[in-house]
Amino acid sequence: MRNVKTFFKYVIPSVLSFALSGIYTIVDEFFVGNSIGDLGLSAVNIAYPIMAVIQALGTGLGMGGAIYYSINKAEKKEAEAKEFTAGALWLLIISSIILTVAIFFLNGPLLRLLGARGQLLSLGEEYIAVIAIGVALQVIGTGLVPFIRNHGGSFYAMVSMIAGFVTNISLDLRCHRIFL
Repeated sequence: MRNVKTFFKYVIPSVLSFALSGIYTIVDEFFVGNSIGDLGLSAVNIAYPIMAVIQALGTGLGMGGAIYYSINKAEKKEAEAKEFTAGALWLLIISSIILTVAIFFLNGPLLRLLGARGQLLSLGEEYIAVIAIGVALQVIGTGLVPFIRNHGGSFYAMVSMIAGFVTNISLDLRCHRIFL
């Protein structure tokens, strides 16, 4: 019975965290669709693969580093565990900088590659330019969640994802008021 309780202590916050990270763009779609209309909604949808890459990069680097951290920690290799934590953090920082610059300057070609043309392209470029400003926060934030979880803080990892989600909604509300 104790194992089941421990299992759910970690699983429920983890599932909620992943569910919240998956609906960031859906919340953006809601607010953009209500303020700009169908064309704005289409721009967010066509830009979704770019958002997916941002989330995947942070989650992948963080999860990979956290796995190696946990393996070394379990083997009582404290120095190696700390090295994986530091290495993963540096990878998250460097990759977020590179991704920010790449997305900011290449958003037009990326959106054209995804099929955007005309007004859809210009709205998509505006949306992605705003998203590019927060890429570092998104990559580092999603990348640190697995480390927080593996340090026994599954609840705190969930709280940090909720805080990011609430921040996203509050920024969407602010932008919604600007467009109305």
